[in-house]
Amino acid sequence: MVNSTHNQEPYTYAKAGVSIAAGNALVKLIAPLARATARPGANADLGGFGGFFDLKAAGFVDPLLVAANDGVGTKLKLAIEAGRHDGVGIDLVAMCVNDLIVQGAEPLFFLDYFATGALDTGVAEAVIAGIAEGCRIAGCALIGGETAEMPGMYAAGDYDLAGFCVGAVERDQVLAGGRVAPGDVILGLASSGVHSNGYSLVRRLAGDKGWKLNRPALFDPEVLLIDALLAPTRIYVRSLLPLVRAGLVRAMAHITGGGLLENIPRVLTDGLHARIDAAAWEQPRLMAFLQAQGNIEPEEMARTFNCGIGMAVIVAEGDADAVTARLEDAGETVLRIGRVEAGEKGCTVAGPADTWSARAAWSATHHG
Repeated sequence: MVNSTHNQEPYTYAKAGVSIAAGNALVKLIAPLARATARPGANADLGGFGGFFDLKAAGFVDPLLVAANDGVGTKLKLAIEAGRHDGVGIDLVAMCVNDLIVQGAEPLFFLDYFATGALDTGVAEAVIAGIAEGCRIAGCALIGGETAEMPGMYAAGDYDLAGFCVGAVERDQVLAGGRVAPGDVILGLASSGVHSNGYSLVRRLAGDKGWKLNRPALFDPEVLLIDALLAPTRIYVRSLLPLVRAGLVRAMAHITGGGLLENIPRVLTDGLHARIDAAAWEQPRLMAFLQAQGNIEPEEMARTFNCGIGMAVIVAEGDADAVTARLEDAGETVLRIGRVEAGEKGCTVAGPADTWSARAAWSATHHG
């Protein structure tokens, strides 16, 4: 017997929770944002099945391609709860492009993945506007992406982000640990805040300590605490790329998860040890606040947070002053934070008169 369905209301994708119309409207909204990121090699048009990039038009002769992908972590949850969506797109781009520049690569193009339970075009547009702004700062083109509406996968109002970036570097300009030698100087470029790591601990502290996020920060009455915590990750590409191409940089480490202790050894070869002097710079007030609020041990700070240093740049001692001057001219705050020594591959962060010391030996199982 065949069941009769002629009186049943027809099923549609929209009734299942997915709005194709909203998705199409979003594409129209963000198309001008993508076009604004156009650069040589990419026209940044959206709507096709894939994005093209012309390496020859970008001026490369014998390039190697370098790819990176990343997310924003639980900083997203803080942004969602605060209703502040414009900065996390910059974070997303920064986490990818900063990983490319440390290998000497110029970021060329970027693609994003935005996933949510029910598409809110206003929120999505704000997020993607931040992604476009990050691409503009980094000099790469936003050539495509994916907006996935998946009912039942995310709580109401939640979304997730992932970013994918491809860069290129001329074969003879690739940065590798083999260039680093004992006696090299380690310069630190100041971070803009917590960047995009350690937010599971930040959010735990916020809940346990009852922080009033929309009130002025205890450490800076001119800034709301939520603004300090959500400050976008600094993008270092434009400052560093000319120095890489001039051959003035031996290696760089993007200070993300694992902090100073675990990221600097990633660019060292066996027989080299990084020694960081924690007295060489003043702990930013935000970092000091986090440490005090959580009674966090120094070693835990050096392994969880960037401690005010977003990028470590290793240069020959004779080039340190010139590199510092050029980076300061480019708008960076530069600190001489340590040296490379002969020894077991790893990193030591030590305070004044060895009042505290944190040490990490490199593990071959480390996953970037």
